[in-house]
Amino acid sequence: MEKKLTLKDWIVAMRPWSFTASGLTVLTALFYLHWLTGSVDWKIGLWAVVGIILFHAAGNMWSDYFDYVSGVDCVEGAYSSDSSLVRGVFQPKQLRNYALTVLLVASCVGLWLIFRTGWTLFWIGLGGLVCTLGYPYFKYRALGDLTILMAYGFLPAIGTSCVALGTIDWRVLWVALPIGLLVDSILHANNTRDMITDGKASIRTMAHGLGLRASVVLYILEQLVPFCWVVFCVPFGKFPILSLVAIFVMRVALANCTMMRAFKDSGDPKDIASLDQRSAQLQMLFCLVMILSLAVDTWVL
Repeated sequence: MEKKLTLKDWIVAMRPWSFTASGLTVLTALFYLHWLTGSVDWKIGLWAVVGIILFHAAGNMWSDYFDYVSGVDCVEGAYSSDSSLVRGVFQPKQLRNYALTVLLVASCVGLWLIFRTGWTLFWIGLGGLVCTLGYPYFKYRALGDLTILMAYGFLPAIGTSCVALGTIDWRVLWVALPIGLLVDSILHANNTRDMITDGKASIRTMAHGLGLRASVVLYILEQLVPFCWVVFCVPFGKFPILSLVAIFVMRVALANCTMMRAFKDSGDPKDIASLDQRSAQLQMLFCLVMILSLAVDTWVL
């Protein structure tokens, strides 16, 4: 007899605490484009935020489904307790159908946006759909990091430009790069922690392919390069001078790097058990600081 699911079960299965990784990417791109051009379509731009969050929710559940059926997430796994399948809340078929249903709703939002803005957005959305559905395949073949960089960095920013301006302003990539690296660091922290269990499941993430030392170096770069990028770009007028306030958030990145270096020395996954969450918090703080600096420079100064 199947368990009776509550509203909380349906919501938790989507992992809503992760939505800042996608929603704030689009929101930051909106503020950045307004700062650049002086005018964006905020109403339709906010619908783009809704769309990316729905795609993210579907992708979370789709990934959970494949991780479970392929044996990557299992009851014995030390760090898979957030999976609704591992906890026995959902049956695999239920979660798969739920993911596809949410993906269908997300696609409807995307089609409406295409109708409003033009077919250029179709190809961007198609790329996002391929990243969502193909993520498990790419992840198990060491391409998950690149997929996330595209799906939560470059494609959302370009799509936001298309939606909010009616055309692609490639300058939006200046802000997409640092945010994309920070989002990617969330996945990389998770995969670095799970290198042993992923190996037992016979999958090859980028962390598993690079090995421990190179994975640590890559994570540190993903954490620190975004802040160096802002400092580099400000003198060239790519960001307002107020965005240098992001440097104060860098202390969180430095603390995260210290945790990762401790893991390199000890090899104990418990040392970075919470590093994916801390990396997500850093991405959120970075985006909020950038949004604030762009808003103040646009409407106050």
